[in-house]
Amino acid sequence: QTCPLLLRVFTTNNGRHHRMDEFSRGNVPSSELQIYTWMDATLKELTSLVKEVYPEARKKGTHFNFAIVFTDLKRPGYRVKEIGSTMSGRKGTDDSMTLQSQKFQIGDYLDIAITPPNRAPPPSSRMRPY
Repeated sequence: QTCPLLLRVFTTNNGRHHRMDEFSRGNVPSSELQIYTWMDATLKELTSLVKEVYPEARKKGTHFNFAIVFTDLKRPGYRVKEIGSTMSGRKGTDDSMTLQSQKFQIGDYLDIAITPPNRAPPPSSRMRPY
């Protein structure tokens, strides 16, 4: 039986992840969502939860780029590891990726760079329409 965890998610809508200094000395970016979820939550499921909160992110072609923000054990501060991406209205190879499969640890943050469809990078060959 897996226990749920409180996932602290930070989003941007300019297609770029937050800077690591925005997470320094106990500070976090203001765009925080708190989501109760499980370690086996998929990127597609997390995309759906974000779209419930941000209706503008529901537009077909909106791009979601996921990164784990974690404490740097070698020096003070945080590090970021991009883990995958999803797109509204399209199936992609990262849809079924889970937090657990990417070595997410309780206490890590999730940073999601959201790119609106009109500014989205061209879809990679890994994406295919429904």
